[in-house]
Amino acid sequence: MAEIAYQDQDVIVEAYLGLGRMGNNCYVLRPTSDGPVTIVDAPEGIEEVINALGGAAIERTVVTHSHFDHWLGFEVLGTVTDAPVYVGADEANLEPSWNARPLDDGETFSVGDAQVQVIATPGHTPGSICLLVGKAVLTGDTLFPGGPGRTKTHDDLETEIESITTRLHTLDPETVVLPGHGPGTTVEASRAEYEVFAAKDHDPDLHGDVLWAES
Repeated sequence: MAEIAYQDQDVIVEAYLGLGRMGNNCYVLRPTSDGPVTIVDAPEGIEEVINALGGAAIERTVVTHSHFDHWLGFEVLGTVTDAPVYVGADEANLEPSWNARPLDDGETFSVGDAQVQVIATPGHTPGSICLLVGKAVLTGDTLFPGGPGRTKTHDDLETEIESITTRLHTLDPETVVLPGHGPGTTVEASRAEYEVFAAKDHDPDLHGDVLWAES
C-alpha cells in the first residue's frame, strides 16, 4: 500500500516501501492537476504499484542507478506501458533492451505543473542521480538515514561523500530525503549526522557499509 511521502500544491510523491526480496522503495510522482505519472525505480514487486495505479497513464520511468534490484520489475512494467526509461547520463552497465535515454546533471522535466531537477551524485555508481521535486529529494542508494550508500572502494566513498555534501546537504534543510530502501529523513538531520562522522579520524581504506555515527 502506498503512503504519501511528500505533497505540495503541484505534486504528490507516493511511496511503495519494501518491495521484493531486497526491500526496495518505488516512488510515483503524481501531478495534483491530473495527468500522467512518473515512476522512479522499478524493483521486483512492482505489481503492487501497477495495481494501485489502476490503469493511470505513465509518462516515464526514471532509474536512479543501474544496480539490478532497482530494475528487476521492468519486464512486468513493460506489460502495461511503453513509456520511455531515463537514467543518469554517466551511468554504466545498463541493460541494452531498456533503450534508456540520458538525463544530464541540472536537467529538468515536468510532472504536471511540478518541475523535477536531476542532480548527478556519483559514488554508489558512476551515474547515480537524485531527483529534486519541491522540498523532496529522491536519493536512490546515494543517501540514507545514518549514512551513504554502500561503496566498493575508498575512492568511491570519497566521491559519494563529495556528492552528498556538495549537492544534497546544500539543499534547504527542511527537504525530505526519500531513499531507495527503508525510511526517509531530512537534509537537516543528515547534515547533523555527517558532522559527527567528519569530526573523527577514519581508516584510509574505509568503504562498504559506512555509518556516520559508527564508522
